[in-house]
Amino acid sequence: MWIASNWKDYRLLDCGGGQRYEKWGNQFLVRPDPQAIWEPARKWDKVNAIYHRSNTGGGSWEVFSLPESWRISYKNITFNIKPMSFKHTGVFPEQGANWDFITEMIAKRRAQGREVNVLNLFAYTGGATMAAAAAGAKVCHVDASKGMVSWAKENAKSSGLAEAPIRYIVDDCIKFVNREIKRGHKYDAIIMDPPSYGRGPSGEVWRFEDNIYDFVRLCAGVLSDDPLFVIISSYTAGVSPSVPEYILARTIGQRFGGKTASSELGLTVESTGLALPCGHTSRWIGE
Repeated sequence: MWIASNWKDYRLLDCGGGQRYEKWGNQFLVRPDPQAIWEPARKWDKVNAIYHRSNTGGGSWEVFSLPESWRISYKNITFNIKPMSFKHTGVFPEQGANWDFITEMIAKRRAQGREVNVLNLFAYTGGATMAAAAAGAKVCHVDASKGMVSWAKENAKSSGLAEAPIRYIVDDCIKFVNREIKRGHKYDAIIMDPPSYGRGPSGEVWRFEDNIYDFVRLCAGVLSDDPLFVIISSYTAGVSPSVPEYILARTIGQRFGGKTASSELGLTVESTGLALPCGHTSRWIGE
């Protein structure tokens, strides 16, 4: 398991009973987590807000004392936290493991005096975008949600990256990659965090199991002649980490060589020292 172990502003204090107890900066949140099927190890005596699931789908926040938004940082990048629908806060803290990998890979190539162009697809609020830009890469940030792209710009500004070479695109990712292929644009690294299910700005339907293989194969067409890495993150239930790794080997690996790896992502639970599984990531790494 790849653990996001470098957080200072985020802590997973405890989990159990289908919930997790977290500290985000100075705010204590309780959110659902289907992996935490054991009993909590401690009493959750301080809570600023709880997200309650609805029996009919979705849910809502019960707020006791919580600002409209606040900031937390991971190393040199800063996020504006805003409790939103379906339990989210705008950050998936377990992705810190990927941000560290992105930073390391880009820093090595930049140390050789080479530019790095990164394409971040399904880019959400920009954690990977900021990690790549802070490491010295040029980044194209693509998401179908105008609101998420605006949030990513806000995060970049808070991180001192307002003037960084980041291009923000509101678009369906499949359509965008097809256009980039026609334009002859190339990237040295691709990052993607596709949803299990979603719709594009024009009603395009995405299902992970139906679309991911063809999409990764399509993305091979925008890689440079000496690509650095490709990352696929997934939270799709029932999909093993080895599945997208195998897809990377069958598409990117067959064309460029290199190697692949995959693992669950996790967060250390302070009360027990165990690690809570939080989705997974597969990586292709160039030679």
